[in-house]
Amino acid sequence: MDAITIISATSADAPALKALLEAAYRGDSARAGWNHEADILDDERTSREELDALLADPAVTILTARDGERLIGCVAVTCKDARLAYLGMLCVLPTLQSGGLGRRLLDAAEGCARTQGVAAMEMTVIDSRESLIAWYERRGYRRTGETRPFPVPRDPPITFAVLEKPLAPA
Repeated sequence: MDAITIISATSADAPALKALLEAAYRGDSARAGWNHEADILDDERTSREELDALLADPAVTILTARDGERLIGCVAVTCKDARLAYLGMLCVLPTLQSGGLGRRLLDAAEGCARTQGVAAMEMTVIDSRESLIAWYERRGYRRTGETRPFPVPRDPPITFAVLEKPLAPA
């Protein structure tokens, strides 16, 4: 692999981001890694329209990890207000997971939030994904005790656990 770079996404990255997100979270390709939702959900992870809206939103920064020109990971940081940012879409190609790239993307996302003066980062994780929650806890995130419903009703219902980490000033 070439040197991996982490840079902000542009609207031109939308097709590759969509493909990466679907490969990392859904379907058989996702099962090649440890961090997937393929056994819980089988629908589309995110639509092209949702990605286009995120890429156009000035409150959102999507960071991409690239090996040369190839998109191999991403993470989104949304500034919710002056105090809080939301972390989402953290993923790495399933065949490259467990190599430290997820941690690098998480560090870059936290750095991005810090430079915007945000005091804390929050995220939501499907509460049955204990190994993923444990991964975030090892990186300083803690359950807030709050839960949120999945945006689309499911049977059985799916609930998100809310995790948060204070960010030291930049």
